Amino acid sequence: MIGLDSSVVAVLGDNAKKRKGIEERLGLRTVDDLLHHFPRRYIKTGELTRVEELREGQVLTLSGRIVGSEIKTYRDRRSGRTAYRVETVLEADGPWLTMTFFAKTERVAAWNARRLAAGRRGVFVGKVRSFRGQWQLTNPQMVLFGDPGEDAAQLSLDAIHEYYPIYPLTKDVDSWDIQRAVAFALTVLDEFPDPLPEEVRASYDLVDVRTALEWIHTPREWSQISRAQRRFRFEEALVTQLVLARRRRAVRAMGAQARTGDQGGLLAAFDAGLPFELTAGQREVGAQVDLDLAQPHPMNRLLQGEVGSGKTLVALRAMLRVVDSGGQAALLAPTEVLAQQHHRSITALLGDLAAGGMLGGASEATNVELLTGSMTKAQRTAPMSRIATGEAGIVVGTHALLEEKVVFADLGLVVVDEQHRFGVEQRAALTDKAGTPPHVLVMTATPIPRTVAMTVFGDLETSTLTELPAGRAPIQTSVVPLAEHPGWFDRVWERVREEVGKGHQVYVVCPRITGDEPEQGESDPVELDEDGNAVQAERPAGGLAAVEEVAAQLSDGPLAGLRVEMLHGRMTPDDKDRVMRAFAGGEVDVLVATTVIEVGVDVANATAMVLLDAERFGVSQLHQLRGRVGRGGFPGLCLLVTRAEAGMPSRERLDAVAATTDGFELSRVDLEQRREGDVLGKSQSGFRSGLQNLRVLRDEKTIVQAREAANALLDADPALRRAPELAGEVARMEESVASDFMEKS
Repeated sequence: MIGLDSSVVAVLGDNAKKRKGIEERLGLRTVDDLLHHFPRRYIKTGELTRVEELREGQVLTLSGRIVGSEIKTYRDRRSGRTAYRVETVLEADGPWLTMTFFAKTERVAAWNARRLAAGRRGVFVGKVRSFRGQWQLTNPQMVLFGDPGEDAAQLSLDAIHEYYPIYPLTKDVDSWDIQRAVAFALTVLDEFPDPLPEEVRASYDLVDVRTALEWIHTPREWSQISRAQRRFRFEEALVTQLVLARRRRAVRAMGAQARTGDQGGLLAAFDAGLPFELTAGQREVGAQVDLDLAQPHPMNRLLQGEVGSGKTLVALRAMLRVVDSGGQAALLAPTEVLAQQHHRSITALLGDLAAGGMLGGASEATNVELLTGSMTKAQRTAPMSRIATGEAGIVVGTHALLEEKVVFADLGLVVVDEQHRFGVEQRAALTDKAGTPPHVLVMTATPIPRTVAMTVFGDLETSTLTELPAGRAPIQTSVVPLAEHPGWFDRVWERVREEVGKGHQVYVVCPRITGDEPEQGESDPVELDEDGNAVQAERPAGGLAAVEEVAAQLSDGPLAGLRVEMLHGRMTPDDKDRVMRAFAGGEVDVLVATTVIEVGVDVANATAMVLLDAERFGVSQLHQLRGRVGRGGFPGLCLLVTRAEAGMPSRERLDAVAATTDGFELSRVDLEQRREGDVLGKSQSGFRSGLQNLRVLRDEKTIVQAREAANALLDADPALRRAPELAGEVARMEESVASDFMEKS
């Protein structure tokens, strides 16, 4: 008897090659796996084109029988090497057509010729053109029925429905193989346990699981496809929301120490000494955070706002409130440059309030400590002692804060800056240092796809700063397309000289340090194909710009006579700090750097930025980088220099960044291009979504409905005893490696 847990072999037949492809390469090991391997698109067979109705350039969809295939050779003009093509004759409803399939090797050509054997039938989709009086299709997409050499005379579109499914595939496996196995499984299976309770299906107008499976694999009309897709998207959203909701409830049940700020006057003294007014947004978000900190359960809030919107000031006021409550606050920064910058700016903002226990310090003062990985053992001893005793109310640091030897007296608040730069285990390691669950505030200027996904899924409460403080100037962003206008490169350096001539300073950002050596943490960008699989992004010809080479070329060439310095991640911390201090002090005209300046660097006199090989950076990164200019009241200029050609996805990213300075709009662009990443787990790259059916932007309404349903189910039945199938799905997700760190992210 065949069931959902049966091996997929039970419905595949005897073809060992196809079984290997389906089981190992597609990962479909059970009948249930197979049934949940959904089509990525459909061919509408009811709209097949008749050959006699063809027009030049028309996109053609037709069914036919292969008459024969022949391998031919030709000389490739670009490489001068022998190349191959397979010319196939197709018999359709009218005149015959020829189809041409190009191949770089004889092996690939031979494989194409074998699978396009005479007598084989299929559906073919492609653009048609006329050549020497003969209609041709070049490299068409196709669905082939049967195996090469099999008598496929009876296999035709007469036996299938109006919409034919096209599945995600692998080598040696065609859509026909999947469709045939699925059809057999649906015929022999008797039981289809449904994870969605009947009352949920009724409330949200969802079809049962058996109907949904039949409609998604063998649809007769488009409405069946859309209703089946909606059902499976809702199911996935509901299971995800149940996991998130149960974790949130468990965390709330653990409790946290309320931080009401009623034990000291540090925050009041700080507010009284501020030389400027808080924006309305800062006051509103500050009130939200204060309310969260006063609760007996942990705050878990995302603070998002444009570059320069004042997020750090909001976070500092929250840290001071915790110190006033007798606790400590830690600020985790992704780089030493940013950690040092935060330490300097917080100390400067606090003034004598940062000199606790020192001569000249205010009576309400605390200590602000810095802890980084490059500090020697001797340099760490005193700060670690003050952290352990509680003398240090505020601690700023990098990954060094995560080390086991670092002990806090009473860690009450963890602030994570640019949270996407940390893995979930790293953030969890810091929160685990608290005796009771600490309050958590994460900050970002441009929500990366995973952050947006987590927000829509309700994993974090969200606060948004939309105003910019006084003194922020607009930034003009322009793409410099060297593929079309190579002469514009000289004009870039003329503009740099013009800015320096006005007394301002300029950043030049490169994707590499030297040659082809990347900055630590850099990876090649990826695009997604139409199936959502990661593919390497296109790389324009030529080497990538590198800091050491570019700095030397500019000093000896177009920027000769200007004060040019370098900054990158391989420099010693002392050297990095020296260069940044010199740049901030106006002693450097042009800073050639990697992305170490991406966040937190604040030099008011810097008015322009040149990004070389800009196509190598992501949308969020580009937005963060350009936020380094225009901070001192002077208009900002950002030039995105690229060799990517028009029409490339990477070029489209640059055009999107140039078109708007709205970080939240750009986060949606980024999400659409890179997908969600693994919403529940550690993967943040966007390579493959941990979500199978859902897309966060497209399905926001479904996700909100699922959250509503999840809360109602848990309110009525916390253990989901009345919905055992659904409870099983939730348990499987909770037990997965990905969800282990969900709430800690």
